[in-house]
This record gives sequence, structure tokens and C-alpha cells, in this order.
Amino acid sequence: MSMTDAAAFRASPEEAADAASAAASRAGVEIRLLEDVGDFARVAELFQSIWTKQGETSPVNVETLRALSKAGSYVGGAFEHDELVGACFGFFAAPDQRALHSHIAGVSARMRGRSVGFALKVHQRAWALEEGLDEISWTFDPLISRNAHFNLVKLAATPTSYHRNFYGHMADALNGADDTDRMLVTWYVRDPRVVAACHGEPVPAREHDGAALLSVGGDLGPLRHRTDARLVRVALPRDIESLRLAEPARATAWRLALRETLGSALEGGGRVLSFDRSGAYTIDRGEQG
Repeated sequence: MSMTDAAAFRASPEEAADAASAAASRAGVEIRLLEDVGDFARVAELFQSIWTKQGETSPVNVETLRALSKAGSYVGGAFEHDELVGACFGFFAAPDQRALHSHIAGVSARMRGRSVGFALKVHQRAWALEEGLDEISWTFDPLISRNAHFNLVKLAATPTSYHRNFYGHMADALNGADDTDRMLVTWYVRDPRVVAACHGEPVPAREHDGAALLSVGGDLGPLRHRTDARLVRVALPRDIESLRLAEPARATAWRLALRETLGSALEGGGRVLSFDRSGAYTIDRGEQG
């Protein structure tokens, strides 16, 4: 599906269901809504294996998932045969927003790289359209390059705002002990760009010639640059997760540098134009003054 085709094709529950079915088939999984307490226990166990250290509790419990499901919110699971290999859940925003906030999505280590996470999000979009919603929002760690690419390029979500230490100190297996800065994105489920992305053909981002605002230094640490340019580029380290384990002080320096560049630009009214294959955001900072 080209961008022209997507623009001409009206988003609908039927279109979204077809996209979700195709995405699940390509990933080799079955995705369905979860309503059984036994399945909720499996979700809690899966998330515990992804996010926590040995002996720690899961980031979600059975009771919370049961309540969300009973209230009509989204709790979905991806299965390879009878094994739960991925899950995602979210809850409704205020009624007048016609929106869902997607809180956690995760895929087992064995199934990563097989587009299970993509299939879960496309299924969630189909559910949202069936429910008459217009948008889905969620947060991600803007320092993790692969997550930025997945959210902004593969899913065509729109960066909305930057939040400093959004969850407080989590100290789990993925976040380390540092502040949890997050980017909030909004997925406009009827947008032609989102339609194209969900059918596996994301619209290529425009190339922008921005001035370097943050780059990777020779020591792999963050290197700040002074510039008055309106269009700027903010680069990310290749593997911040490994850096958090091996050199936590340097990882913290990266978080602070990203907060002072990407975060300050968005807080000042700027917007992210793209995220490219080199691992850099291009930002329009607007009129400086």
C-alpha cells in the first residue's frame, strides 16, 4: 500500500481488522483479547521475566488486569501455539478524548525480532477503531534507538511531549537506577500515515539537513554543540541499555544531555520531524527568541 493508496482508503474497523490479521500471520502468532484469570497470571509472569530481576515482583498483577478487562479496557495477548509470547494492555482516557492510554507492551526474549510487538499494536488499533476511538497514546524511553525507530517510523506515531522522570525511580532490569525520562507519543488511528504503517508500508521520512545539537563523542559519551539553527539533529548512543549496565555514570550523562536538548526543545514548543537510520532525531525548534 503506497501513501497515495492509504490516503484514498478510508480507515475503518474492517480495514484495521484485515491489517491486524495480516500482521499476526506474518509474525506467526494468534492475537486475542484476554478475559481469563489464568491468562492474566501468564501475562504477569511474562512481564516479570522481561522487566524484573530475580525475586522481584511483576510490574502488573492479576487483579489489575482483571479489573481493566472487566471495565472494558484493552488486554491483549499473542500466542505461538499455546504459549503466551507477548502481551499489551491499556486503559481508557477521559470519555470526551475518545482515546486509550497503552501502558505496557512486552514480548518474550525468544520471540524478539519477529514483529510480534508490531502485530500486538496493530491488533490494539483494530480494537480501538471497533470501540470508536480516535487515538492511542503511550510513552517510551527516548534514549533507546530501536524503540524510537519502532514507534516513530514503523508505527508512524506522533511525538507529543517530553516528560522528566515520568515514573520516578524504577530500578528494574531495563531502566537501571536512573531517572525515567519518557517521550509521550500519540497514534492517530485514522491517519493515512498510520494506515500505511499498519499494512507494513510506512511512509519514508523526509531527509532534513539539521545542524548537530547532540552527537556521539569519541569516548562514546554525549557531545553537545552550540547552534542557533532552527532545524537540529539529536543523536543517540547505539546501545544505551548495555551502557547502563557497564557505565551507569556515562548513561546518566546521556540522559541529562537528551533532556537538555530533545526535552528542552519539545518543552519550548518544538516538534520532532523524523528519526533516521543513523539513530538521530531531527527537530524543528521553531522561532528562537
